[in-house]
Amino acid sequence: MLQRVEGIVLRTNPYGESNIILTLLTRELGKIGVVARGAKKTNSRLASSSQLFTYGSFLIQKGSGLGTLSQGEIIHSFRDLREDLVATSYASLLVELTDKAVEEKKNNPFLFELLYQLLNYMNEGTDAEVLAYIYMTKMIPVLGLHPFFDECINCGCSANDCLFVSFSVKEGGFLCQKCQQIDNYSFKISEKVVKLLRLFYHFDVHRLGKIEVSDGTKKQLQSLLFAYYDEYSGIYLKSRKFLEQLNTMHQFISELKKK
Repeated sequence: MLQRVEGIVLRTNPYGESNIILTLLTRELGKIGVVARGAKKTNSRLASSSQLFTYGSFLIQKGSGLGTLSQGEIIHSFRDLREDLVATSYASLLVELTDKAVEEKKNNPFLFELLYQLLNYMNEGTDAEVLAYIYMTKMIPVLGLHPFFDECINCGCSANDCLFVSFSVKEGGFLCQKCQQIDNYSFKISEKVVKLLRLFYHFDVHRLGKIEVSDGTKKQLQSLLFAYYDEYSGIYLKSRKFLEQLNTMHQFISELKKK
């Protein structure tokens, strides 16, 4: 049975001499796998639509296992994103996290729109690192996790009534000034990080405006989110290692410029 779907390429794997197995996040069917026969050949009509990150219209032959890609038409290639090493690196984290967090053939239109919108923002030049942290925060409930972002995990005081000063990975939420001593290993965080995490968790990405985040705040966000994922998600991201190396290089260059 043939069916046309809109999808984003999450992963590509070589299959035989000339074929590629594509993992797609589709609007209609959720995450699916399809074989693009001959797509590794330069003159293949499927080659261009079989690239990582591509948002396209795909005509697939459905089967009990892997489907077969019959036709692919690019809707958005995200070319500017691909030409930026930093943006490509963070986009790789988005698609890898999606691939590893989402079960096959479970439709989630919200997640599809979220991934498309953030890739589109990256393509337009919005800070890719911040967008990646937005995505990681919004993916937390998709994984079945529910951190305490609106009240102190210990005493229950709300964000409107007390000041959150740390985040306990062990307890899974913010700690207020009065309760911070219950976890000596909690992350000490700024008020800006508290506001951003709560914003990322709750807001509609379609309403994202201009956003500027300092390097220090980004570093706190990265450390906290990666530690939370390490503790609860059970997901290992290959793209994370490269990002950490990229950030180390960026910090080294920044220090050299100061001298």
